[in-house]
Amino acid sequence: MNRLERIKGCLLGGAVGDALGAPLEFLEWSVIEARFGPQGIIDFVPAYGITGAITDDTQMMLFTAEGLLRAYVRGSSRGACHVPGVIHHSLLRWLITQGHAAAIPVDRDGWLIEQPALWSRRTPGTACLTALKASPRLGAVAENNSKGCGALMRAAPCAFFANAFDYAAQSGRLTHGHPTGYLAAGMFADILQRIVDREDSLEHAITQSLAQYGQVPGMEETRALIERVLFFFYEGYQPTAQRIGELGGGWVAEETLAIGLWCALSASSLEEGVIRAVNHGGDSDSTGFIAGHLLGAQYGAAAIPARWFEQLELREVIVRVAEDLERVPREYCGVGGEFDQQIELAYPGS
Repeated sequence: MNRLERIKGCLLGGAVGDALGAPLEFLEWSVIEARFGPQGIIDFVPAYGITGAITDDTQMMLFTAEGLLRAYVRGSSRGACHVPGVIHHSLLRWLITQGHAAAIPVDRDGWLIEQPALWSRRTPGTACLTALKASPRLGAVAENNSKGCGALMRAAPCAFFANAFDYAAQSGRLTHGHPTGYLAAGMFADILQRIVDREDSLEHAITQSLAQYGQVPGMEETRALIERVLFFFYEGYQPTAQRIGELGGGWVAEETLAIGLWCALSASSLEEGVIRAVNHGGDSDSTGFIAGHLLGAQYGAAAIPARWFEQLELREVIVRVAEDLERVPREYCGVGGEFDQQIELAYPGS
């Protein structure tokens, strides 16, 4: 499988997990079971009035990808670039789509912000909104102690660039001040990068990432839960709605990552893993998002059931972003020419 298929699989897989879990986000398992049966939800049902609707998780992931691409264009054409600051600029554009003003002047150029479907409020996280509205300058870290999963949710595109761990963790600090909140994002991006670029198995990617980053100060909570997931996996424990609760509800970063990892590790297909990851009484769209990213990176976009792909909101936008993540770093030169000009219009580096 080529790198493009893994990148497309990763982004689209996350989005279908997001969409499958979106209608369940604030429901207890007893309510989900009563509504959908003992197997839980297995097909898209309307959320926000749309079947296949994505949430703020997919929105912020796309704007993070845009920021990374803008940073690549800027660094290639100008030679100097603070990547988290450029990602910050893109996240502030997302803030505008949510009906909020940024304290910092923000350009509305590029193609992504012009997509009408992104201008919808999909229950955005309080920590992200509050931190972005309060940002005094580009690259400023959040002055809060949040370890909610918002930084983790947007980290996947960092996996497709060098310094994946650092980019994900540093850009996570823009909105989440607790080390668990941003270091979990760094570890997730590193795990994904090992799958996509080294073609590691998920299990090997996790153990190697733990070996490299598990002792980083502030990683204690994340490491402890991931080690618990590996124990469950080695003992053959399968994630069920009740057992997933042993890891928490997925409302904070280390729990979301752990649940997504367990469901992905124990699954024999993307469909199976995503269904498991959303059917519990916690943050269903976020845990489905993480499992979908991991499984999509492993199995590629072709592993996504057609019934999900065909109804997925913004699928064309997600595919274009995935293609650009693979193509731009490979082909952009920063020396002019027709292709470079097209890229600079789509992802202005100024």
